[in-house]
Order: sequence, then C-alpha cells, then structure tokens
Amino acid sequence: MNEISEAQYELIRLYLPVQRGNVRISNLTMINVVLYIAENDCKWRALPPRFGNWRTIYTRLRRWAEAGVLDRLFAALQEHRLIRIRVECLGLDSTSVKVHPDGTGAPKKEPTQAIGKSRGGWSAKVHLVAADARTALMFSLSGGQAHDAPEGRALLRGWKRPLSGVPMLMDRAYEGEETRQLVLDLGFEPVAPPKMNRKELREYDRDLYKRRNEVEKLFRRLKGYRRIFSRFEKLDLMFRAFLNFVLIADMLKR
Repeated sequence: MNEISEAQYELIRLYLPVQRGNVRISNLTMINVVLYIAENDCKWRALPPRFGNWRTIYTRLRRWAEAGVLDRLFAALQEHRLIRIRVECLGLDSTSVKVHPDGTGAPKKEPTQAIGKSRGGWSAKVHLVAADARTALMFSLSGGQAHDAPEGRALLRGWKRPLSGVPMLMDRAYEGEETRQLVLDLGFEPVAPPKMNRKELREYDRDLYKRRNEVEKLFRRLKGYRRIFSRFEKLDLMFRAFLNFVLIADMLKR
C-alpha cells in the first residue's frame, strides 16, 4: 500500500485543519486512506472496515476540497520550500483521462464540469506544468475535446513564481505565435519543434527538447493510480482532490 510516513506527514501537518471534538480518524490516516482509494480504485462503500467509516472520510475529503485546503497545501510545498525543487527547465503538456460511466451525470445544480466528448468518448484532460519527472508545479482540468494550446495558455496565465530565463519545453501543439509570446512575456524561453506546414521552420534546442519526456514520465506515474487513470468523480472538485493527494504524496517522497 502506498502511504506517507510520520516523518513526511510532519512536513505538512501545520497546513491541515486542526482536528476538534471526538475525531477517531487522524489526518495522517485520512491521507493514507485516500491514497489507498486512489491507488486501488475501490468504491467508497467498499472501503475495508479497518480504515473506518467511509462516509466520514468522504465528507472530510470534500470539506477539505471545498475549503481549498489541498490547493493551498500543494502550493505551500513549493513556495515555503518544504521540499527541494531544482528547476532547470519546465515542461508543459496534457494527458487525456477516460471518464467512467459512473463519472458522468453531475447534478444540474452544479456548474459545468471538465468533461467532454471526443473521438474516444467521454473524457477529461489534465493540463500540467512540470519541473521534472516527479514534480508538478501547477495543473488544471478541461473537457477532453478542448485544444491543448488555449488551455495551456489559460494555465500559464496563473503563473506567479519568478523563474526568468528557464526553458519551457512544449510539443508542436503549443508552438503557435500566441502561446510563444505568452511564454516569452512570462520570462521563459520557448523550446518547441515547429509544425511541419510552416514555411520557415524555427530552430530549437533538440538536445534540451529530449527532456520533454520527463513530463510524460510524470503522467505515467500519475496514471499508475487507478483513480487517475480513469475518472470516476462526477465533480471536478473531487477529481482535483485526488490529483492533489497523489501529487503531494509524490513530492513528499522525493
């Protein structure tokens, strides 16, 4: 079972809500139970009794997600240097995630969810900026039919960290003028192969571009968790919570 240790938990303990009242499940146990579900993709009701009441865990996870606890913790791991991240280059990419039939049909009272229909059926996309094969710096969700470049630009517009001159590795989907200019405006150096239909092919650092496989490796690590490989959550809120848990656990294990 994929778990975080007591020592790793101490790095993030202060960023989690304080437990009050008669609470039987500790925050550490809570985290490891969610990782168990993410890794094994068991239904909430099928959670082994040794972990406690499934409804209690689900309710706490949803409350954390709604309160932004997990998003803030994900950011704090980087901003407060709770883990050491050496950024030599960045990778921007996306991956498609099949949506299980149980993951469709969100209640009408909820806003539109990041689920769309593409050639392969209902799917979602995870857009991500990575520092290496184990470290995501920011991510977002979109429907599976969304084009990579506009969603990648929307993600990059939320960038706040000063990293001037760092190469941004991107595939051909992002090599358009608008995306390149945004990357330059943010202080990065765009490294992307030109589309073959360009009249004038741009030069790019081919050796450096080989490191783009690091973001691909990160996606492969994420999809080792069955709850990420397929989307079972009707709500973006809950799917994002699982993504946060997996990324946080991976960063703590660096």
